[in-house]
Amino acid sequence: MSLEIGNKAEESVRKFLVKNGYKILKKNFHSKFGEIDIVALKDEVITFFEVKYSKNYNPVYRITPEKMRKIIKTIDYYFLVNNHEEEYQISAALVTPEGIEIMENIGF
Repeated sequence: MSLEIGNKAEESVRKFLVKNGYKILKKNFHSKFGEIDIVALKDEVITFFEVKYSKNYNPVYRITPEKMRKIIKTIDYYFLVNNHEEEYQISAALVTPEGIEIMENIGF
């Protein structure tokens, strides 16, 4: 997937989230462990979104156990450098030509 397609998918998801009541706290949060595509807040819960795009298959299959480990380490770092006490969850934002699907509170 090209960087341009990935950036368009992330921008589409950000607009979708704002339209659905989320406040975007950070985008593309980096650590030495990895990256969180979108950090958003809704109903006093921080949600760390992993955005995946595919035009040929369900993009959830691109979130591997290794990717989840990196996400969790990056979330730990996020809380280390940001003073937040809200509850949190990890969710997937799956982008296909048909639209955007949010899978809340994913795990492995």
